Amino acid sequence: MFTGIIEGLGTIRGVNPASAGMRLSIKADFALEGSRIGDSIAINGACLTAVAISGSQFDVDVSPETLERTTLKTITPGSRVNIERALRLSDRLDGHLVSGHIDGTGRIAYKKSAGNALWIGVSLPPELSRYTIAKGSVAIEGISLTINNLTADGFEVAIIPHTAAVTTIGEKNPGAAVNIETDMIGKYIEKFIAKPNANASADKPASGVDMAFLHKTGFI
Repeated sequence: MFTGIIEGLGTIRGVNPASAGMRLSIKADFALEGSRIGDSIAINGACLTAVAISGSQFDVDVSPETLERTTLKTITPGSRVNIERALRLSDRLDGHLVSGHIDGTGRIAYKKSAGNALWIGVSLPPELSRYTIAKGSVAIEGISLTINNLTADGFEVAIIPHTAAVTTIGEKNPGAAVNIETDMIGKYIEKFIAKPNANASADKPASGVDMAFLHKTGFI
C-alpha cells in the first residue's frame, strides 16, 4: 500500500527482457536504508518487488500483465522515474490510499500555466473516466493528485511548483502516456451495488446497499 507522495526520483540504468516480462535496474537519487529484497516499491505508480538491492541501486521484475497495463513497456535506459516505497502503518497518510495496481493509461492532453500552478489536462478511455469525480483523488504516475475539473474525455489537475520540481509530472509533454490508478473506494462501491448478494434467496431477500437504498436515504 502507498500514499502517492513520491519519495524521490530515480534513473533507469538497465532494461533487460526476461521471458515475456522484463527486469529493470534503477538508481535512486536517495538512500534506500531499511529496504530489503522482497519489499514493495512503486515505480511510476506500479507496485513492483525489489529482487536485488545494492546501495541506492535496485532491480525489479516486471510481469507481462504489468507491461500490458502500464507505460513501463516503453521505458528506456536514462528515463527518470517516480519512486515510492511502501507505506508503514506508523506513517502519516498525506496523499490517499494507493494500491500500486495501475488501472490503465491516459494521455497528457494539454498543459497551461495559471498563477503559480501548472494545469494539466489528461484524457482517459471511458472505462477509466467513469471512476473520476470533481475534487476526488487520482494517482498519475504514482502521484496523488486532486481532480479539479472533469472534461469531456478526462479531467484537469493543478500541479504546484513543489510537485513539478520533485516528480516527473512537470516534464511530461502533451501526447505523453501516463499511468493511472483511479480511487479504489469508488470501484468497491460500484461492485457492492452492481453484484447481487450471493446469500440472498426467495425467503431471505438481499440486504445492504443498492440503488433503491441510496435513493431512499438521499444519497442520489
